[in-house]
Amino acid sequence: MKIYTRKGDDGSTSLAGGTRVPKFHPRIDACGSIDELISWIGHLADFKENEKRRHFLATIQDQLMRCAFIVASDNKIEDKYLPDRNFLQNIENEIDTMESGLLPIKNFILPGGHLAVSGCHIARCVCRRAERSVAKLDSLEKVPDIIMKLLNRLADYLFVLSRQLSLELDIQCVKWTV
Repeated sequence: MKIYTRKGDDGSTSLAGGTRVPKFHPRIDACGSIDELISWIGHLADFKENEKRRHFLATIQDQLMRCAFIVASDNKIEDKYLPDRNFLQNIENEIDTMESGLLPIKNFILPGGHLAVSGCHIARCVCRRAERSVAKLDSLEKVPDIIMKLLNRLADYLFVLSRQLSLELDIQCVKWTV
């Protein structure tokens, strides 16, 4: 099968069930943001500084692929394709473990200091965009609540991971104050 079909040359694309929609359709927008997030998570996993987290980051990618599949589908999806609700607890456990070794935060933090740290912040921002896109879609067509929960928790995880990496790499977080 060829990668190009020329069917999208008119500004339309197909949902997973075959329905043609404009490329600016809320489902396509949300799916695109999730797809971009999956790529950024892969980018984070490639840093040697995240070697011990690669398996967890790969699991995040798998759960996000499930989200993208559901969002891109125009049919009701069987529960077996939904993201794993137990994985939310895994994310929370990872956040709690990292936060237990971090000082409480009292200021905004400016992204930077190391490529892996900056990558976490970029992924977090893309995650929040995906979350907004899915929320917009949910206001028009019901989206399983697990997707919003996963994106919300994941953005928190990425923020805490940026702080954890800064600690591990002995990088001072740049605080922003008014």
